[in-house]
Amino acid sequence: MTKLTVRDIEAAIAAQRASGSKPRKLTADTGLRLHIGATGKAVWCVLYMIDGREREYRLPEPYGTGKGHCSLAAARERASEIRALARGGVDIQKQIEDARAAAERVAQREREAQDARERRLTVRALFERWAALELGNRKDRGAETRRGMEKDVLPAIGERYAEDVRRREVMDILDTVKARGANRLANRLLSEMRQMFGFAFVREIVPSDPTFGIKKRDVGGKETERDRVLSEHEIRLLPGQLAAANLLDSTTLAVWVMLSTSCRIGELTGATKADIDLRTGVWVLPETKNSKSHTIYLSDFAKRHLQALMTLSADPAWLFPSHRTEGAVTPKSITKQLHDRQRGKAKTNGPNLTNALMLPGGNWTPHDLRRTGATLMGELGVRPDVIEKCLNHLDENRMRRVYQRAVKKEEQIEAWRLLGDRLDLLTRMDADNVTILKSA
Repeated sequence: MTKLTVRDIEAAIAAQRASGSKPRKLTADTGLRLHIGATGKAVWCVLYMIDGREREYRLPEPYGTGKGHCSLAAARERASEIRALARGGVDIQKQIEDARAAAERVAQREREAQDARERRLTVRALFERWAALELGNRKDRGAETRRGMEKDVLPAIGERYAEDVRRREVMDILDTVKARGANRLANRLLSEMRQMFGFAFVREIVPSDPTFGIKKRDVGGKETERDRVLSEHEIRLLPGQLAAANLLDSTTLAVWVMLSTSCRIGELTGATKADIDLRTGVWVLPETKNSKSHTIYLSDFAKRHLQALMTLSADPAWLFPSHRTEGAVTPKSITKQLHDRQRGKAKTNGPNLTNALMLPGGNWTPHDLRRTGATLMGELGVRPDVIEKCLNHLDENRMRRVYQRAVKKEEQIEAWRLLGDRLDLLTRMDADNVTILKSA
């Protein structure tokens, strides 16, 4: 067989282009052919035997010289290599397919890794996603939770990837909070982080929950139920102490409203003037802790102090308008004023009257006023079920809650009247000369 030359190939390609005849094949060497198409385009084909069968492999580069082409000499060299591999049992086409598949697997793993990197959330990003989906349904729109997280959690681990956070880091945060004596806050932060990481776990954002296995006993400990109630002697002392405590007038009035209505501090600070009808003596709370509306029937004592509050507020809508933002003040504004005057020690840049509101029975909070009002009702002979209605508590017994829907309006009106009258008597200027008899 006469070996094919470059001149033979060029002549064959030129003739094919001129004639446009059917494709033809030129044998260039043993197992090497050049296929020339009707347009003159030429490609190399290598023939080899594998497993007793002849196979054909088309070289990816067409005939020619220069980049991207395969010359006659290069084609002979490639054919020799491919046929040598075949004699050793290696199929060049399968080898290429295997290499391509392996490369695709590597590329797929890299794409998956890249996707995973892009999907990774920092703790701060996780918190924002959780907050958007879960906290918006809370009454304060998650404001309290956000304050706690931004103060203690996010500065510590906010920029860490959520999936990398370990239990040790969670405990470091909680131990720091506990070390400053805020045990209750530590428990609350544990609860909030558990909810957030639980949210992430079910969505496969994290492989495991770093709060798993942490108990309250490991953090702030079991919370004791507060039972502070102001005695009638302390209520007699309260007018003078409030007058000397240099409080905002609205805060002083708030104390008497909470005591005479047993409302929650947030219900009072969030009240609008439209909710209160002093003429009929009705205060409607559209939304409360149990997500139900509640009606308070105001005593003369309560109406008097609410009237003063409404006069004091220059805002057309809010009873306690905020001077910094739109809407009402935060409940903490009142709580802090009362707390600062029971600290017992001076505070830098704070009020000097740190003992002004201390009472013989110990420190007291706005919620203690609610408990005190309910206790006084009981001492005045009001039935427990009526007191529960006045407090807007849901019956713990589900069957009673579903089927016993009596409002007990008249009994509630009387209960608040009795409470208001007792407070009026206790806070009179001559209260020390009055002997008050307990209900039998």
